[in-house]
Amino acid sequence: MTTSSPVDPTTTSAWADLTTHHEALEPDLRGWFAADPARAERLAFQAADLYVDLSKNLATDETLALLVRLADEVRLPERIEAMFRGEHINVTEDRAVLHTALRRLPAEGEEHLVVDGQDVDADVEAELQKIAAFADKVRSGAWTGVTGKPVRTIVNIGIGGSDLGPVMVYEALRPYLQEGLEARFVSNIDPTDVAQKTADLDPETTLFIVASKTFGTLETLTNARLARAWLWEGLAAAGAIEDTDAARTAAVGQHFVAVSTALDKVADFGIDPANAFGFWDWVGGRYSVDSAIGTSLAVAFGPNRFRELLAGFRAMDEHFRTTPFERNVPALMGLLNVWYTNFLGAQSHAVLPYAQQLHRFAAYLQQLTMESNGKSVRWDGTPVTTDTGEVFWGEPGTNGQHAFYQLIHQGTRLIPADFIAVANPAYPLVDAEGDGKQVPAGADVHELFLANFFAQTKALAFGKTPDEVRAEGTAEHLVSARTFSGNRPTTSILAPALTPSVVGQLIALYEHITFVQGVVWGIDSFDQWGVELGKKLALEIAPAVAGDDAALAQQDASTQALVRRYRELRG
Repeated sequence: MTTSSPVDPTTTSAWADLTTHHEALEPDLRGWFAADPARAERLAFQAADLYVDLSKNLATDETLALLVRLADEVRLPERIEAMFRGEHINVTEDRAVLHTALRRLPAEGEEHLVVDGQDVDADVEAELQKIAAFADKVRSGAWTGVTGKPVRTIVNIGIGGSDLGPVMVYEALRPYLQEGLEARFVSNIDPTDVAQKTADLDPETTLFIVASKTFGTLETLTNARLARAWLWEGLAAAGAIEDTDAARTAAVGQHFVAVSTALDKVADFGIDPANAFGFWDWVGGRYSVDSAIGTSLAVAFGPNRFRELLAGFRAMDEHFRTTPFERNVPALMGLLNVWYTNFLGAQSHAVLPYAQQLHRFAAYLQQLTMESNGKSVRWDGTPVTTDTGEVFWGEPGTNGQHAFYQLIHQGTRLIPADFIAVANPAYPLVDAEGDGKQVPAGADVHELFLANFFAQTKALAFGKTPDEVRAEGTAEHLVSARTFSGNRPTTSILAPALTPSVVGQLIALYEHITFVQGVVWGIDSFDQWGVELGKKLALEIAPAVAGDDAALAQQDASTQALVRRYRELRG
């Protein structure tokens, strides 16, 4: 099953019928809602705590039925079970894909998941308990720096999945942060990043978490060395340590821990291997925030909150694994993305959270979706037979309205958009004075905010006709500029509040959406060979940048010219 050739979706009867259906379909959301008052109720679904309204998508009941049939014909049910069982569906790396096992909670007496001879459930639980014990030490003040002061700032050093997930969840759950603690995140090898993130910190109360599975990621280890040098210099300047190798080693032991399985390299850096937290090769980087990569989150919010985050993931996993596709939210959203990409010509997808705490969510999804499905070959090495992947992008709330919504409303490109909101805000503020016009005194600002959430999806779906514009007294020469075509597709996702569980549900929702699209397209969504070439070439070019003329001579003409100009500018 896992090594057999994927089903070419374009050869299925469902694809042929979708093609015919698309050719005959004239999207008309106004007309569809007028003719079918039950559409909104029928096409809204509950997935764990998420209420998901698909009714404003450019799809009829027939469209959805054909997409569900396509899912069956490309063997999506079998692929789902293969993933959850731990089969090696990451075929180019011959690995299982078991991020779902990071949040499993087998019932008492339930048989454990064993993959390749490994008791996955037992190993995951053991690591969680180790992380929890460490987090409790830091949070209680039992873990101190070399001068005996408790930790006040955690600095996570990682890149890609070792950064995007933790920083996104940290920002989303800031209201749960323990008083007196904060976290910062260093990822970019641009020295500005580490310099600015450490500039105002006290080395005596700073703890670094170096997150690199192999402990060999160039950006992460470079930043870790810079942070180590900063620590040594700061402690020495304060008279906290002597300028000796033994003192430096002791300082690293108290101020650095690792998320890695390369314990020999961890020790070489100066970190006690006992203070290294591991995960497994069946956890891809962009699927790893619920592994030891989330250690910074367990410290910042506490082990219990981290368990709540995992419970949210698990709730969405169960929905995805057990719910018929006709009501399965990740499956339907993934299939709709295929519909837009392969039949309606969409090339990008906007994710628009009306929750400022989710301001890094779109950036997180960019890696999840585009690193997973940005492929042009299928998992058996043959070329894809369809377009694959979408450009994911977005910004939170009304910020986007005052930036790029113009293109979504009236531009020439079809841009499906997911709108995300919560009913109960972390900060329920009231505008006591108002402005006497648009905002009344005593207005609930969150309600004002969500009025925009509801209004935007309505405007995108139903638009504004020329006659409606004229009825407002608009001069005829301005009518066309003020007309909105409508039929711009959106999905609305509404949650009770942005709790740890809800954040886990949102992440798992998009993990499974991504998986569904990959199965339809027949690609391996779990490797990322596309990131390797640039990294390899950077190492080859680095000597040329540093002044090695022989290395420079090996480069192409454009690269040579650019490097020479850089050298001139650097002086």
